[in-house]
Amino acid sequence: MTTKTINKKNEAQPTQLQPNPFQHEILELVSKQRTKDKKIEILREYRNDALVSILIWNFDDSIRSAIPEGPVPYSNIQEQTSGNDTLSSSIDKQLNSPQIVDTYSNAQRTSLRKEAGIFYNFIVGGNDQISKLRKETMFINLLEGLHPLEAEILILTKDKQLSSKYKITLPIVSEAYPDIQWGGRS
Repeated sequence: MTTKTINKKNEAQPTQLQPNPFQHEILELVSKQRTKDKKIEILREYRNDALVSILIWNFDDSIRSAIPEGPVPYSNIQEQTSGNDTLSSSIDKQLNSPQIVDTYSNAQRTSLRKEAGIFYNFIVGGNDQISKLRKETMFINLLEGLHPLEAEILILTKDKQLSSKYKITLPIVSEAYPDIQWGGRS
């Protein structure tokens, strides 16, 4: 009797996502690809306004965030569950209290794809009609309405640190989206 050993290194990386995926799903899929060409292919296949806006904000040196650099004080669903419990186990523990379920449902009410049109408010020169405090409040409110991994993308993007989590670079983005004009935005 012979047995086969499966070599995980040779297995093909998955390249399909559900329609209208979250931005974190797209970036994670890009990061998993081993070749530049495959990363470019995935970026092109899943191109959407939110993804392009995030990548421009992150990689274009002429764009400066109007939101201060560093951690953002906001409450996400992970902080609203107790200890090391999963969301499911926290819900099970509190069946008599629907508060966690409601909080989770509310935290899922928007996405970066839906909110891409307001990103200009968080860029220097994007909307100078609102105060710094109002911009920061809007940013925190947006983060609290996003999936935690999408909120993390926005925080990384405002600090131009997207490459610290996802294996994506300016040359890859530039080749995937040759229509983007870099620089001269401020």
